[in-house]
Amino acid sequence: MRRLHRTLRDESGMSMVFIAFSMMAFLAASMLAIDVGMLMTSRNQAQNSADAGALAGAISLAFDDFNDHSATGPAVTHAISAAQANQVMAGTVSVTPADIEFLTGANGTQNRIRVTVYRTTARGNPLSTLIARYFGMSTADIAAIAAAEASPANAVQCPLPFTIPDRWHEMNDPSFDPNTSTFEAVDSKGVPVATPDIYIGPEDKATYTGYSADRDVGTEVVLKADNGSKLAPSMYQVWDVEGSNAGSDDVRDAIVNCRPGTEKGYGDTYVHKPGMQEGPVAQGIEELVAQDPNVTFEQVLAGRPSPRVRAIPLFDPYYYNTGVAGGRNASLKFVNYLGFFIEGMNGNEVVGRIIPISGLLLGGGFGPAPAAAFPVAIHLVQ
Repeated sequence: MRRLHRTLRDESGMSMVFIAFSMMAFLAASMLAIDVGMLMTSRNQAQNSADAGALAGAISLAFDDFNDHSATGPAVTHAISAAQANQVMAGTVSVTPADIEFLTGANGTQNRIRVTVYRTTARGNPLSTLIARYFGMSTADIAAIAAAEASPANAVQCPLPFTIPDRWHEMNDPSFDPNTSTFEAVDSKGVPVATPDIYIGPEDKATYTGYSADRDVGTEVVLKADNGSKLAPSMYQVWDVEGSNAGSDDVRDAIVNCRPGTEKGYGDTYVHKPGMQEGPVAQGIEELVAQDPNVTFEQVLAGRPSPRVRAIPLFDPYYYNTGVAGGRNASLKFVNYLGFFIEGMNGNEVVGRIIPISGLLLGGGFGPAPAAAFPVAIHLVQ
C-alpha cells in the first residue's frame, strides 16, 4: 500500500512531459513563423507575377494589336512571358492561354486583360512546406489574379515646346499629306471657302479626322518652322512651356530636359512664341539625339525606351484658322498629342516618325481623356 502511495506522489519523469509539450509548441510556432511567412511571401510574389502579366498584356493591346485576342496573339503571349519571368519561390508559375481573359472596360471596348497565375497541386507545381509537412501538410497551393487596362490618357508629360495642326479630312487635294497639305476652311476675311477642309476633334473616335496610331505609325514627318502665316501639318509653331528659363534658351531646355510641372491635358489654349526659334529648336533636337544616338525607330517600336520619343501637341486647325481670319490673335488649342520619334535635323527641319506613345491618368484639374486620345495610359484595375 505504501509503495502505491509513494508511486502516486512520485514526480520523476514530469520533465519529459513538459519537454514533449514544449516541443509541440515549438514546432507549431516554427510552422507559423516559417511556413506561414513563406506562404505570405509566395502570395506577394504570385501577385507580382500576375500584375506583370496583366500590364504586359495591356501594353501589347495598346501598341501591338488591339483586336488580336487569340492564344498565339501578342497580348496573350506577352502576358504569359511576363508572368512566367516573375518566379514564385524560385519556381515558375503556371499560366496558359486559358488563364488570360479579355474584359470590357468603362469605355465599352475590350481594353482590359485579366491574368491568373498558379502554383498549385492541380497544375503540378505546388509549394513545398518545411515544418507543416510533419503535421500532414507537405504542400500548399497559391494563386493570384490581376487585370490591367489600356485606356485613353488624359495627360502627357514633357511635351515638346512646338506644336503642329492635327490631321484633317482634305477636301481640295487628292489626299492628306503630312508634308504638303494646307488647311483651308475660311479665307482671310473669315468667309467659308467653296470646299472647306473638314476637321472633327477626338471626342468621338468614329468621326475623328486626326492622327491615329493604327493608321499613321511609321509615317515620316518633316517639320519646318512657321511664323503663323501658313496652316500646314509640316509647319510647327513654338509655344511657351512653364520653366525657370526665359526666351530662346527656354525652348532649347524644354526639348532637352523633362522638367517638373510640365504635364498637359486637353482643351487649353496657348499663344505662339514670337519668332520662329529655328536655332534653339535645332540645338535642342541635336542635344536630345545625342542622349541616345544609336537607337533606331524599329528598336523603339519594339519596346526599347528612348528619350527621343516625345509627345508633340496637336492644335485644332479649324479653331486657329477661323480665329486668325476673324481678327483674333493666333490661338493654339491643344486637342491631342502625337507620338514622335525624333530622327534628327536636316538643316533647319526636324525629321521624325509617328509612333505610339504612353500617357498619364491624372486627377485634379485634368479632365477626362477624349475617346480618340492618341496617348494611351496603362494601369492596373484589379
